[in-house]
Amino acid sequence: MLAFVTNAQHAITIDANVVPEEGTMNIQQEIVYVNTSSDTLHELYLNDWPNSFSSKTTPLAKRFAENYDSSFHFEKKKDRGRTTISGFTTTANSSLDWERGVAADIIRVDLNTPLLPGESYTFTARYSVKYPDDKFTRYGVTNKVDFRLKYWHLSPAVYDGTWHAYSNKNTNDLYTYPTNFSIRLNYPTTYTLASNLDVKSQAQQGDSSVAVLEGENRTNVLLHLERKPTFETIETDKFSVVTNLTDEKVSPTIRALMVDRVVHFLDSKLGPYPFEKMLISESEYKNSPVYGLNQLPNFISPFPDGFEYDMEQLKTITRNYIENTVLVHPREEYWLIGALQIYLMMEYVDTFYPNMKIIGSLSDWWVIRWAHASDLEFNDQYPFLYLNMARNNLHQSLATPRDSLVKFNKNIASDYYAGSGLQYLSDYLGKATVENSIKQFYSENKGKPVTATAFQNVLEQNSSLPVNWFFEEYVEKRTAIDFKIDRVTKRGDSLEVRIKNKRNNRMPVSLYGLSKDSIVYKKWTSPIDSLETVVIPSEGVRQLALNYEAVIPEFNQRNNYKKVNGLFNRPIQFRLFQDVEDPKYNQLFFMPIFEYNLYDGLTTGLKLYNKTVLTKGLAYKLEPQFGFRSKTIIGSGSVSYTQNFQTESLYAIRYGIAGSYYSYNDGLFYRRYSPYMTFAFRNKDLRNNKKEFINIRNVNVIRDENFEDPNQDPNYSVFNMQYVYSNPNLINYFRGEVDYQISAKFSKISTTFEYRKLFLNNRQLNLRAFAGVFLFNDTREDEDFFSFALDRPTDYLFDYNYYGRSEDQGLFSQQLIIAEGGFKSQLEPMFANSWIATVNASTNIWKWIYAYGDAGLVHNKGRGTNAVFDTGVRLSLVADYFELYFPLYSNLGWEPGLPNYDQRIRFIVTLSPSTLLRLFTREWY
Repeated sequence: MLAFVTNAQHAITIDANVVPEEGTMNIQQEIVYVNTSSDTLHELYLNDWPNSFSSKTTPLAKRFAENYDSSFHFEKKKDRGRTTISGFTTTANSSLDWERGVAADIIRVDLNTPLLPGESYTFTARYSVKYPDDKFTRYGVTNKVDFRLKYWHLSPAVYDGTWHAYSNKNTNDLYTYPTNFSIRLNYPTTYTLASNLDVKSQAQQGDSSVAVLEGENRTNVLLHLERKPTFETIETDKFSVVTNLTDEKVSPTIRALMVDRVVHFLDSKLGPYPFEKMLISESEYKNSPVYGLNQLPNFISPFPDGFEYDMEQLKTITRNYIENTVLVHPREEYWLIGALQIYLMMEYVDTFYPNMKIIGSLSDWWVIRWAHASDLEFNDQYPFLYLNMARNNLHQSLATPRDSLVKFNKNIASDYYAGSGLQYLSDYLGKATVENSIKQFYSENKGKPVTATAFQNVLEQNSSLPVNWFFEEYVEKRTAIDFKIDRVTKRGDSLEVRIKNKRNNRMPVSLYGLSKDSIVYKKWTSPIDSLETVVIPSEGVRQLALNYEAVIPEFNQRNNYKKVNGLFNRPIQFRLFQDVEDPKYNQLFFMPIFEYNLYDGLTTGLKLYNKTVLTKGLAYKLEPQFGFRSKTIIGSGSVSYTQNFQTESLYAIRYGIAGSYYSYNDGLFYRRYSPYMTFAFRNKDLRNNKKEFINIRNVNVIRDENFEDPNQDPNYSVFNMQYVYSNPNLINYFRGEVDYQISAKFSKISTTFEYRKLFLNNRQLNLRAFAGVFLFNDTREDEDFFSFALDRPTDYLFDYNYYGRSEDQGLFSQQLIIAEGGFKSQLEPMFANSWIATVNASTNIWKWIYAYGDAGLVHNKGRGTNAVFDTGVRLSLVADYFELYFPLYSNLGWEPGLPNYDQRIRFIVTLSPSTLLRLFTREWY
């Protein structure tokens, strides 16, 4: 049935007693629920988000695990929080039946009488809330026993023909209709209260303070109780701002002036704020900081005094201003809130900081001034950070529910893309049209439930140009934007410009006529879905460009330029060190590199490459180096092309070839080149970590002949096909691989399975199984170079980062790569020239200390089958990156009692920056 909304308000009356020593609040809450729908209701749903912290299996707990945040899983139960319900009663004191159901933070209350449309139902809830430690979401109880509370009480879910009762997933998107609040709060006199509601009275009763708070037409209630007060009240002409955001470099007077300026700016751009007070907390800001500013250490200040404070207040006040008044569905249509927020922030910076650079005064440093990054304006960060996700094929449509966004999109890219979209629309329709439409939309819908369609209707009323493309294409689709100038034809005093839309969408683009860096002509096209020819005057135009001022967050601007006369549309530019992409040039970067291996020693050289901060489809690099020990020019090079697909489960194909020339032993070198293809598959839900890969390559190796090994086959070629299934998660990790290889003298197939389980009692179990068999093996029986290895693969494909790959004794021989057999002790037989099957297992004893054990069967021609095992202790300082293995008991006996035990200890050490980077990116992507 169709729903309707009236002006009737829900009402909530709360009588709460704070118990600081237990971190709890005892609450009696009366709810007057108004049925604003056209349906008769027989049950009501309540949001109980404090109880989302109650166990390790709630949707919130699973979300922490999906984001590789282990703190919640390992936290003590007493610090996690929960809601204890005593019961629900009617005004006649009759009990109501209720249940939580599958989700721990949603409650269904069965009504004893049907609730008709337009009528209200009053009932009372009695419950106690133990609030979680604030380290999980920055809301809860601090280590100083201060209370920072958001979503701290039961709230009625929205019904508009469908119940919108959903779980807390740390996305700050509780959906409630406007409600009238009256709260009586009892707390110790040692605390100071700050709230977004109006404090009607405060009185002292013995050792307690009793405050009465009221607020009308509110969707949330914020409470802060502090032993040492940190909030200050800044009075503006419009309303009061209660805040504990501060900056020691800015005086209280200047802080007040800056807040006043922000408030007046928003009032002029939107309209009056309907409440007398706004609470701006450090907790709220840190949950959604100004990225870039929050990454800088305190001793680095590239921005003028006050700028950081101004931006912090601007972002947080703007979000509050909009969220508290523009009442869209916060999980389904959050993009409109983000679009308005970022658009207004961009306008504010253009107004008050028109010359501010993205890196502030660092852009004037001589070591940075040459880089294109020093030219970027502060507002350029918004499309740039969105493009970071688009180039990695991880962008999501603005219509994606908020709880389905990957973390980087949720926190950064989606809002930035939405705000950049309003800038795009503003340039296309005209700034005055968009600004007037925003004010009209705000005025007509302030404080009322509304949808984004209402905003579209206002835009269509105020413009004769089409705007449906923005909502149907820009918002609804995840298709990236990419235009190119396909052809230019001169006809008399005009230029015919054929523009191609390379993507499956329909959008307008701006066309510029340029003379050097001056804009001679600008014209917006109508929305283009494939090809369109535009005719412009040719007078004074030497070069044509699309989206020259980068208003459109376009996937690739490098194909946007075309000279009227001449061959090279973009000149070549050489840069020291990697830089931000400048689409006006073909950029080539070079930088010094330093590496190490035992045989070449310390190596240094130059890396020549085209990769910018944002990834490209075509990537190439050349790394010539000099080895100070081998006294030889060595190095590597590669070229690859990645073809991304927007909607298919096959999301990328990569084609490439890579080559290298290094030492593999003292005075002996190898040359390796390998053409390859990779097919990458994933789930359409980008939060799902499951991925599949098909890797096809041909590895060709040419080695210097080792005259001390007359049986060596120095040159060989191996065709390799591999299937990989990967589903890594904090609680359940799984990876499987099937590998097939064929060469002139052998063919083999192997499979590897890895499983990691984190149990509710914090016990972790790691299992790995490997099995491999030769389909044929024509190598010599005494040659194990191509054999399966029990503990240290020979790495004839040169895949592993061995620091001393040919060492069989000394420190470098103790480097461990978990591959093939995966054993840690060095046992006999070390290799299998027929077949091998092993199992590796470990479990934690205490925190990062594990017990491990390996067992397996090794079969060699002429020797038969041997059973092998080993056990020991593993110190996992950083799993898979920095680990030590201490063998205890194996086929060799009690290993600590054997000679040279220190040489039996194995280690994993990862020094590669690109590999280490995965530690920090996995929780964001």
